[in-house]
Amino acid sequence: MKTTLLKFEDYTRSPWKNGGGIFTDIADAHRAGASVRDWDSLLWRFASTPIVAPGPFSHMPGIDRLQMVVGGRGLVLKAPTQEFDEREPFTTVRFTGELEIVTELEAGPVEVVNLMARRGAAVIELLALREPGERQLAAGTHLVYAACGDCSIRLGGEDFAVPGSGTLKVELTGAVRLALVSGLAVLGSIRLAG
Repeated sequence: MKTTLLKFEDYTRSPWKNGGGIFTDIADAHRAGASVRDWDSLLWRFASTPIVAPGPFSHMPGIDRLQMVVGGRGLVLKAPTQEFDEREPFTTVRFTGELEIVTELEAGPVEVVNLMARRGAAVIELLALREPGERQLAAGTHLVYAACGDCSIRLGGEDFAVPGSGTLKVELTGAVRLALVSGLAVLGSIRLAG
């Protein structure tokens, strides 16, 4: 087990793929040997972003996306044939990057976290840890994001404090028990294919 505490001041900021806003890149991975770390070489990315006005989502062919509101409420994603309801915070929605989506804000700006992965390259999960309790983490990369103030977790019997807006990156070669001790956390899990 390898753990790395990622702090808010170490995150990078980049424009959305469509240029409509700025996202905060918390953690990501790109193809080995890629000469440029860009959208084409991306394997997975965990990021946060404000959505302050209704507008279109970036077109991301070949990318699977998970999204969750962590600040504000009232977000609805509208596609031509379906709707994704994120009106309540900490609800995860899953959609593909090819889908034409426009946001609707029913109660003002929101802050969201996104976990995205190149289709076929990784299996991803995104969920909120709101109540103290245990769960098993499989081998892979796990990101414990303190979205709403400080939180603390127990991982394989060891205690970790994660400061507000910080992320504990956990890289596992085997299964480990994770317990939320206090606070609220968003857990992003990535298992590379193959």
